[in-house]
Amino acid sequence: MAVPQRLILASGSRYRYELLARLKISFEVMVSDADETARPNEGARELTERLAIAKAWAVRPKAPDALIIGSDQVAEYDGEIVGKPGGFDEAARQLRRISGKTARLYTGLALLNAKTGRIQSDVALFEVTFRKLGEEQINRYLQKERPYDCAGSVKSEGLGVALLERFQGDDPNTLIGLPLIRLVRMLEAEGLEVL
Repeated sequence: MAVPQRLILASGSRYRYELLARLKISFEVMVSDADETARPNEGARELTERLAIAKAWAVRPKAPDALIIGSDQVAEYDGEIVGKPGGFDEAARQLRRISGKTARLYTGLALLNAKTGRIQSDVALFEVTFRKLGEEQINRYLQKERPYDCAGSVKSEGLGVALLERFQGDDPNTLIGLPLIRLVRMLEAEGLEVL
């Protein structure tokens, strides 16, 4: 496999790191310092795509010869964007609110060729339907899993799967935070063959 240049993951997320490592290709991590503040009236789809692109561009000055992957994820309940809870109280509030309902997870993905300035971007949607959750279930889950760095308070690759009734989407990796199926196509379009 001829790799045209370095591959950089512009994220400090251990979940994205683990997902990208599944492709068994060499990459580096550079944490992006892009501003992640949502703009007024910005929808979840627009927000995640914009932030994925911004994260890739923010790393470009440190890696002008690289292919740079940017990604961002938010959950949406009843038309409202829900991010990472940061702590127990907000996570419990998020889970009480979504109990028995369906959330939409939007994952923005961008691949920037820092040499040429070419950027590919996309947004993957994944719908997650939650079981009806009792207060004790929520408390036990949060105490055991501590998913405070996960959009919508759900760590689906762990105990969070016990909160779910069903999910629907094209790529199960999207649920965790990096749509690998789409990323492979983007990498191949830049000459980096995964297989």
